[in-house]
Amino acid sequence: MNPSFEQYSDGKTLYGDDLSSDQIEAWFRDEEEAYYRLPEERAPGVYAYHARNWRHGFRHLPSYVSFEHVLCLGGAYGDELRPILSRAKKVTILEPASEFQNPMFEYMKPDVSGHMPFADNSFDLVTSLGVLHHIPNVSAVVSEMARCTKPLGWQLICEPTHSMGNWERPRRLLTPHERGIPAAILRKIVSDAGLQIVRERRCMFSLTPRLQFLLPKRSYVFNTDWITAVDDYVSNLPWWSERYHAANVFQRLRPWALFLVLRKKT
Repeated sequence: MNPSFEQYSDGKTLYGDDLSSDQIEAWFRDEEEAYYRLPEERAPGVYAYHARNWRHGFRHLPSYVSFEHVLCLGGAYGDELRPILSRAKKVTILEPASEFQNPMFEYMKPDVSGHMPFADNSFDLVTSLGVLHHIPNVSAVVSEMARCTKPLGWQLICEPTHSMGNWERPRRLLTPHERGIPAAILRKIVSDAGLQIVRERRCMFSLTPRLQFLLPKRSYVFNTDWITAVDDYVSNLPWWSERYHAANVFQRLRPWALFLVLRKKT
């Protein structure tokens, strides 16, 4: 019997992390090209989260460090890496959609099992910005990310932490299986993998996208420094719930995502 949305709506367990190998493979095939095919613009240089990533992630990496090898999960054209490209000697992008290609980088396809074809302790920096919620076996993938990271190496992870609606039926501008990862479960997964949380911030408050009307065409709220700063302040006020699936309009008023700066333990 296929698992139902109701089984996971309380956020106590993560849908996908407990599936059989056949179910994982079916999920992977559904998602493999789905993000590329969403009816949004997909082109190099069109990226909507630079200010968010800088405020919560890249600026907290040590400025004096050069990165011998960077791994980017699901990085499409690699636009998210712009803040550290001048310090990165080599970049590998693990990307399922074959249409995403940038000649600056080396591309590899992920394995359905979550296993990554890299030696232990290969990367100084691993990024996964809005990717894990598309993946069924999140724990296995994060464990592999940790294995491939050098001791005291860095990771940046940002993921939605709300349900994103009932995934049993089609949802506008969402791929078939994507769902948020409950914040408590995400924290436990990275800790179990041997990663230390250096910094965490909630971000992407539910009302922030409505500020789009203040911006010129082809500008984005999370590419705008002042909006991202306001979003940071509002998202981290103490009274917002971490409830996974909102049952009413008031519960929908909350930050949608958690941004983690991580370091692998020695």
